Amino acid sequence: MANAASGMAVNDECKLKFLELKAKRLHRYIIFKIEEGKKEVLVEKTGEPSTSYDDFAANLPADECRYAVFDYDFFSEENVPKSKIFFIAWSPDTSRIRSKMLYASSKDRFRRELDGIQIELQATDPSEMSLEVINGRVA
Repeated sequence: MANAASGMAVNDECKLKFLELKAKRLHRYIIFKIEEGKKEVLVEKTGEPSTSYDDFAANLPADECRYAVFDYDFFSEENVPKSKIFFIAWSPDTSRIRSKMLYASSKDRFRRELDGIQIELQATDPSEMSLEVINGRVA
């Protein structure tokens, strides 16, 4: 288990699932949760490759922080199919202050454990990670 700077451990399953998403494309997304009692980042949920972005966004809790990775497929200006892996730090305004601080202090170290992230987003409400925002970041 890797140890994050905040003293937060990263469960090996996190890296394994990320490799499955990146190399084998077995998942469209992964949602990670900090288990405060265990002081550990765990995989909370994965999405099938056919899952839409809206389905992914609907699986983020409205009032709790999470980390998430989404494999976004799109077409370049030359109409070539491409994909980018997004890291999303979800920290809604309605979540607990302690939770926001814990996720913020652990984020950089955790993100470095996931080699291959191409774009990072910080979102406090759904509009900050809308499909429009995602499309703007890959252009």
